[in-house]
This record gives sequence, structure tokens and C-alpha cells, in this order.
Amino acid sequence: MIEIPENPYLLLTPGPLSTTGTVKATMLRDWCTWDDDYNNLVQEIRSELLDLANVDESEYSSVLMQGSGTFAVEAVIGTALPKNGKLLVLANGAYGQRIASIASYLGIHYRMYDTGDLERHDPGKIDSILDSDKEITHVALVHCETTTGILNLIEEIGSRVKSHNRILIIDAMSSFGGIPIDTAKIGIDYLISSSNKCIQGVPGFGFVIARRSEIESCWGNARSLSLDLFDQWETMEKGNGKWRFTSPTHVVRAFRQAIIELKEEGGILARCHRYTQNQKELVAGMKKLGFSTLLPAHLHSPIITSFIAPVHPDYNFERFYHDLKIRGFVIYPGKVTDFQCFRIGNIGEIHAGDIKNLLSAIKESIFWEQDEPGQNS
Repeated sequence: MIEIPENPYLLLTPGPLSTTGTVKATMLRDWCTWDDDYNNLVQEIRSELLDLANVDESEYSSVLMQGSGTFAVEAVIGTALPKNGKLLVLANGAYGQRIASIASYLGIHYRMYDTGDLERHDPGKIDSILDSDKEITHVALVHCETTTGILNLIEEIGSRVKSHNRILIIDAMSSFGGIPIDTAKIGIDYLISSSNKCIQGVPGFGFVIARRSEIESCWGNARSLSLDLFDQWETMEKGNGKWRFTSPTHVVRAFRQAIIELKEEGGILARCHRYTQNQKELVAGMKKLGFSTLLPAHLHSPIITSFIAPVHPDYNFERFYHDLKIRGFVIYPGKVTDFQCFRIGNIGEIHAGDIKNLLSAIKESIFWEQDEPGQNS
């Protein structure tokens, strides 16, 4: 039996993320995509995703799509929107803006309500937009916007969108599996996530949980052959888990193992508790070291946190990054334009002891040997 090498560092990012040795070990076996064993495995995953989303198989279905999470988002936008459809994008970060870019590339008529990186959307404003613009057929929103770590209120927004009888698309890339989402109760028509996020698999495919009545009506809408969500879904439905084109077999098997381990941990509520405790310990420890968070606490998600860069003449993110990397931790650069920040994620196979060790590594980091870290209040 081949030993799984120990990782030289933990990934404190919003994905790819640190995985268990048992998830990695499943990728040591090869799979034939035409074999019944593999197709049955895909069908098991499709069914388990519906369970995790708390939806009934008679009303919802799931479909897997090769590529990164953005591929799955583009598959939904490019297939769900009819030729005469119009999309309202609710943006407050780079990933909401990316949805608008996808619509632009595909020639889809869209409107954007962008609050900037530091605020949630005003539900009253959403009501006003949907009241005044009857051409809008679909509304898209990122649940956890990892640009900053802000957690958007999909329950309240979903209620507003459904009261106007619009189709609701939720990019739950960095939240599904780590934050409970009552998909049917919220009224989500398309929920999108990825194999390498809170379920703690590895990169290689995204997935969509779709209301059956919606995806069944999408035939002929797709602007792309490879990203035709309807055709991919229909092929999996009729072919007992068959993919149209070559699937990431090793990644699929790793994902199945990751779902097993999610259940063994106690399900989404238990994982959410671990992530939340990680995030609270991280923020408390960073504040003791003199750091400030970019967002106020009530906007935080348990997924990733943005910290304002230290006010220190010797601070340089690249230096800070490499110094932590050699100590066993990889963090993320900032993504907002108006502030110098860096981001630390706490999803994946990360536990309380890892957060404690990270804080010790930051305290020991070379760039403030001469002084204390930033004088942020």
C-alpha cells in the first residue's frame, strides 16, 4: 500500500483546501467511465447531494459538470436563461461581478445591483427593481462572497425574489456543505457549488441542484456545447449517471469519500459548528495580535475572513505569505480594491489546534521582529 505523503502546509484558503488522507487515498484507484460500478457511484452522489440540500427527489434533481466552480456557474447562466430572458445580478464582490461578466460574454441581457464589497443588499431596493423591471426573469446571488467573507442573507432575498415570481439562482460555491441551506424553503431554483469546497473533496467538477420543473424547461437554451446543463442532466438521468464527455473519475471517487466523512462528522450542522469555532478563535487571536477585520462581525461568514494589512514599514504581503508558508500555513491575498488586506480561510480539514498553531506562527513571523504588528484599532 502506497503511503500518502504528509502535506508540507495547511491550505487556509476558500478552496482548494486541505483534505483528509482517506479522501486522497481513494484517488489511487482507476475507474472506467462506462462501468456500472462507476455510474452507480455517480448516482449515489447525485442522490446524496439532494439529501444535503434538504430537498425531495420528486421536486429537485442534481447534475455534475466537469471543470471548476465557475464552469458550473456559467453552465447555469448559459442554460437557465432563455433567449429573451434577463438576469438581475446582486453583487457585492468579485464573484457576483463574475456572474455579470459571464452574462456579458454570453450576450445575455442583464442588470446589476452592486452594493460594493462591504455591504449587503437592501431587500427594499430589490423589491423596487423587480417591481419596475418586468423584463427580469432570473435573479443571481452569491451566498458567501469570499472576496471579503461576507455572508449574504439568502433567506430574506429569496423570499423577495419568489414573491415577484422570478427564478432564483444561488452561487453557494463556498457555503454548501458548511452552512445549512434549506433549498426548497428558500425557493432556490438553481443552487451551484463545487467538489473542492465545504464537502472537502478535491478540484475537478462543480454541481448544480436544480428544481426539476426549471431544468426540464431549459432544452435549447444553452449557448455552449460543453456547458449545456440540460444535455448533461438529461444524459445523467437517462444513462444512469453517465457523463456526456470524459469525467474526472478520481475526483468523483474522492468526493464520494468526502461525503461519507461529512456524515461521520455529524453532517452539515456539525461541520458548520467546527468552521464557526475556527473563525471565532481566529478573529479573537488576530485581534490580540493587533489586527482588525475588514468587515464588522455581524457580516462575517464562518468560511473566510479578511484582515486589514498591518501598518508597518516592513510589511509586505509576499514576504508575510512566504514566511507563514515555511511555517506550515498558506493564506490568501486580498481581493478588494480600496483596502490593503489579506484573507484567512478556515474550511477544510482544519481544527482548533491548527488555528492555535497558525496564530503562533503569525506571532513569530519575521516581518515584525523589530516591532509589534499593525496598529489597527
